[in-house]
This record gives sequence, structure tokens and C-alpha cells, in this order.
Amino acid sequence: MKELRLVLTVDNLDEIIDFYKNQVGLTESLSWDSPTGKGIILEAGKASLELIDRKHKDFIDKMEVGKAGVSGDVRIALNFGSQMPEKSKQLLRNGAKPLGKLTSAPWSDIMRIEDPAGMQITLFEKSTITDKK
Repeated sequence: MKELRLVLTVDNLDEIIDFYKNQVGLTESLSWDSPTGKGIILEAGKASLELIDRKHKDFIDKMEVGKAGVSGDVRIALNFGSQMPEKSKQLLRNGAKPLGKLTSAPWSDIMRIEDPAGMQITLFEKSTITDKK
């Protein structure tokens, strides 16, 4: 396996491209506007696939938002390291909606937001991939 790619289908593509490219800071790998449709691939650094059961999903929702049953079956998580608090403020100024407050979970400082298309995003500081002890 060489790459994990998450594909989002949205109705407000230009707004979402701006959000992830210009606000989140992902870099463009490829874009197209053709008779078959429009799209873009943005590079997002290292990727991981987190698989959890519904009980743990509810636990995470409680930690990040204050109540269970808030997130759907898919949620994005973005690691901004120590820049996470500043990045969350920037994203909130530029189209994101807050779903929870900046808080400390047992695994990392976290904050849950929603992108302009309604996708929930967990912003986090510490990674199991890049911040191994």
C-alpha cells in the first residue's frame, strides 16, 4: 500500500477547495475541470486510517463536543502540532464552524470544527505517527 486517499463529494466545491488549500494549507497535486466534472487532489502529508466502534465514537464525541451521537461515520482529523490553537482560530475566521471548544483529551489537545460543507474535523496536536515517544 502506497497511499491512503479520502475522497469527499461536495456541492460547494470552490468554497471547499479554498478552505482546504488556502486555509488548512494542503498543497495541490492535481486538479481538473473537464466535461466529466471538476476536482482536485490535495496532498495531506502522512495518512492513517483510524477504525473505531460506535461506543468509542460516542466517547470521542463527548470529549470533543460534550455529547454523544454528534458525528457521523466519517470524520476528518488534522494534526497541526503546536500550531493547532492558532490554526483553529484561523479556520473559524475563514468558513469553519465550532462544534466544541479547545480541550485536552488523554491523547492530545483537540478541537472539533465543521468545514463549510458540513464535514466534521478534529484538529489535534499530538500524533501516534509523528510524535512517538
